[in-house]
Amino acid sequence: MSRRSEHRPGADSPAVTAAGGRPHVVAVVVPEPADAVTPVGLEQAGAEIAVVALQAGAKEGRAALDRALAAAADRGCGVLGAPRVLGGRDSGDTVAALLEELRDLVPERLHTLDPDPVHLSFDRASGMPEYGVPPAHAETAAHALAAARAWQAESGRLLSVDCHRAGSDPGLGAASCRRYPAPATWLSAGFDGRLTAFLPTAAGLVRRYQDAPGRWTGPEPVEGPGLLPGLSVVRDPHGLPHVFGLRRTARGDGGVDVEVVHAAQYRTDGPPTPWHSLGGPNRGDWRRARAVGFPAAAFDAAGGLHVFVRNFGHSISRRGQAADGSWTAWEHLSGTRVGDDLAAVTAPHGGVEVYARRRDAPGAVRWFPGGPGGAWIEDRALPFAPRPGTLTPAPEAGAVLFRDLHTNEACLWQPGMPAPRPLGEVRGSGPLGAVRGVERDGWAYSVLTAAGPDGTCLVGAYPEGRPDTGVWWQDLGAPSYEAPAATVSRTGRLTVAARPPGRRLVLAGCDERAGGFSFGDWRPAQG
Repeated sequence: MSRRSEHRPGADSPAVTAAGGRPHVVAVVVPEPADAVTPVGLEQAGAEIAVVALQAGAKEGRAALDRALAAAADRGCGVLGAPRVLGGRDSGDTVAALLEELRDLVPERLHTLDPDPVHLSFDRASGMPEYGVPPAHAETAAHALAAARAWQAESGRLLSVDCHRAGSDPGLGAASCRRYPAPATWLSAGFDGRLTAFLPTAAGLVRRYQDAPGRWTGPEPVEGPGLLPGLSVVRDPHGLPHVFGLRRTARGDGGVDVEVVHAAQYRTDGPPTPWHSLGGPNRGDWRRARAVGFPAAAFDAAGGLHVFVRNFGHSISRRGQAADGSWTAWEHLSGTRVGDDLAAVTAPHGGVEVYARRRDAPGAVRWFPGGPGGAWIEDRALPFAPRPGTLTPAPEAGAVLFRDLHTNEACLWQPGMPAPRPLGEVRGSGPLGAVRGVERDGWAYSVLTAAGPDGTCLVGAYPEGRPDTGVWWQDLGAPSYEAPAATVSRTGRLTVAARPPGRRLVLAGCDERAGGFSFGDWRPAQG
């Protein structure tokens, strides 16, 4: 099998361009113009950027944003005029004013800051966390999320939202500070082969599914007030999708509750289960509880579910559900302080292990059960350092995928390897998705997906369990502002999905009549 990179022609076909050929509008909502510099730096050619600031800010900040917008224009972005400054308002007026701006802009995506920023220290005398950003950052993000939810509800248009940390890790650029991870497993195939796409939006989770071959429903909301714009989808041993997220709700005392939630889909054409709250590891104090990281989850070979989050102390907490449905309490896995990135995997021994990116130094750590009484053991001697936002489960049991911190090279590592294994020429950014069990020409293959340098969908394949033989990559052409995803049906049929500009979902299937990995044309998901 050839391992050269190929580019599929037809990337500019009508199926994958924005609606009406119009570049998609991206709104950036921040407290002051200087706060928009980082998210503006994320945008690629074709986006039309509109900055909305609550305050005019300092002259130096406005000048920094002018430079960032000029650089974006040089990359091929449009700039929709000068920053729109709302001026001082109370909370209700701010949300209403932001809603008016969204009505005028009709954005497809929205960038804002973190509504629950990471704390730097904790004052034990007062019981208050201490932050490295002003309160206006979290307040603005909360207002922006409220306005975005309201706009999506009244317009019926899907609005994707990214919430960013105020800063990023040195030298890594703006993409390293995303608060809620980019999902890479949002496409799922049911027992009958029909597909479901789970999409995170401003108003929470929505889904689209096939009610007949080639015909799609929706998008329809998966009800759940306060759901934050993040998503993790994990399949159980029967292949059924389970969805995890965070829910943020206001308290009567002026605080907020942030809790882990879980739902499952047992039939493609049936509604998902109601959201089940798993609470959080620091639920006794809402100021600590709001710091919970985004959940990572995996099933063990016996059908038990294991859910992991970063807790207030920057270590990992775990909660488990046995195959009989009973839940354990949250337990803390003490050890190295970690960042937001977690990846839970099912290991060759049938149990579950969890990987995390270190918070205070380059590197990664791994926890696995095996101590006295089933205690968790920490392995700090991993020979790799992942780039933030790229740590995901690999197709092989117990292995992880990531991009190297220093080179951005896509790699795989599993216990026992002296060094990570590079996965070939796969430039770009963001996490890699993975599926296994793809049957082609009498062989089983693992398939990887990734976003290329210009946002297009890359697909790689290698014989299942043998990444050492090399990965054959091809560029399927369709741009996707979310990480592309793939799924394989019980009969081994492979489908790849992307979300190009224009609020559309497009899919390409592996051509069953052709040998190797030949894909048909991209087709929109239509009703």
